[in-house]
Amino acid sequence: MLALVVVASASFSAHGVARGQNRPSSDASSPVVAPSRPSPAVVPAAPPTPRCPDGMVLAEGEYCSNVDQRCLRWLDPETQMRCAEFAPSRCTGRRRPLSVCVDRYEYPNQPGVRPEVMVSWYEARRACENQHKRLCTQSEWTFACEGPEMNPYPTGLRRDPEACRIDHQTIRPNRPRLSNPMTTADESARLYEAVPSGTMNRCVSWAGVHDMTGNADEWTINESSRPFQSALKGGWWGHIRARCRPSTISHNEGFVYYQIGFRCCADPTASTP
Repeated sequence: MLALVVVASASFSAHGVARGQNRPSSDASSPVVAPSRPSPAVVPAAPPTPRCPDGMVLAEGEYCSNVDQRCLRWLDPETQMRCAEFAPSRCTGRRRPLSVCVDRYEYPNQPGVRPEVMVSWYEARRACENQHKRLCTQSEWTFACEGPEMNPYPTGLRRDPEACRIDHQTIRPNRPRLSNPMTTADESARLYEAVPSGTMNRCVSWAGVHDMTGNADEWTINESSRPFQSALKGGWWGHIRARCRPSTISHNEGFVYYQIGFRCCADPTASTP
């Protein structure tokens, strides 16, 4: 009889526990659990923004190593030097990312000041280094001029002598006076027909660089180093190619002439926003 009473008590307790789990607790000391909140989303840090020194602009994008540029109308069909209008360019080489700071104007990189000429490649390189800059490579200079669209002129597909200082009538040089140290300065001044930087306010490339074709020819670094480390880009004020892509590589590093100047480049620095 006693055994039956014990079993019944155990059964009652078991049912009591089961029912108790379905009732709200009246114990004031029970902890209150707040509803869980979703973790805040992790926002990735913005990549550093490339920055350029004062007086320089950033040219950044994809550069094509080889480009097919087809002239639609030659100004001088016999020599095929100056093209009035090109068809849209086509990349036939490799594309690679390129990011470079470029002087806004030709050296001394000041608006309203005429470009400095009669400087050798060595002198140009040293002048850039003195400003903690360097000469542009051919590729860097070309990209700053033509942009991702690979335009033959900084103004686009059409040659425009009203926009840039090109196709200007030149003065015949007196070579003996130009090569004589006693008369070089005077003769160079007589021949000089570049205009102050920024005068041709429509001669601006996609990146915001002025006078990349015409005005003064510009020293750059010949990336092949053949036949010299030096290469000239952009042409000058005369009746010449004056396009973004061609280079003149026939003059050595010590060569100077009355229409040759330069501009500087630099590597962008990273700035965290």
